[in-house]
Amino acid sequence: MAMLLEISDLSVSYGGIRALEGISIGVAAGELVTLIGANGAGKTTTLRAISRLVGISAGTIRFDGRDISRARPDEVVRLGIAQVPEGRRMLARQSVLDNLLLGAYTRRDRAGIAADVEQQFARFPRLAERRKQLAGTLSGGEQQMLAIARALMSRPRLLLLDEPSLGLAPLVVRQIFAIIRELHDAGVTILLVEQNANLALQSADRGYVLEAGRLATAGPAAALLQDERVRQAYLG
Repeated sequence: MAMLLEISDLSVSYGGIRALEGISIGVAAGELVTLIGANGAGKTTTLRAISRLVGISAGTIRFDGRDISRARPDEVVRLGIAQVPEGRRMLARQSVLDNLLLGAYTRRDRAGIAADVEQQFARFPRLAERRKQLAGTLSGGEQQMLAIARALMSRPRLLLLDEPSLGLAPLVVRQIFAIIRELHDAGVTILLVEQNANLALQSADRGYVLEAGRLATAGPAAALLQDERVRQAYLG
């Protein structure tokens, strides 16, 4: 299976502390792959390394065959990688529409951007109803929808989702994951970091388990759901 994203022997350090130690993962085009693990395992660091928001100590990150290990964050977006960060990170004093337009900052095709705005409003009707509303006044679930829609405005070939269920009520979490599955069914390639390991593995094709910055195990999501060690450690 040809990989759209290939991470080989990746290590990341913060000061003298190793956050990641020699991990290797891959995501094929069209897949939904999840990273699970305890807090501090290195999941968010992995996504930030892919987006080039943190430096790497060793290893390589390749996207569609191209080495992006030293690329700038804006270059990564232009190549087709978009991240939905943990905590949403809206421009709280800007409107829903302005936040969406921010997601297309690397693009210059005005007609295409306008069409994509309407596509996101069709995908997220609640955002359409609130297009002129300040993002900071939205509910947590609506902000998460906006964060996903904003990332999709760059027309990514790979969507990185960092803890999309964080701080949301169970009903809203189900709605967000329904959206994630719809995107996957539509062919969007997704790398998902999620604290709810059970829900993540139920939605994913494959999974990787990180422990203290190292890759502990990997496999088809269905197999990981049945793995006794994974079940005891992460599935409750």
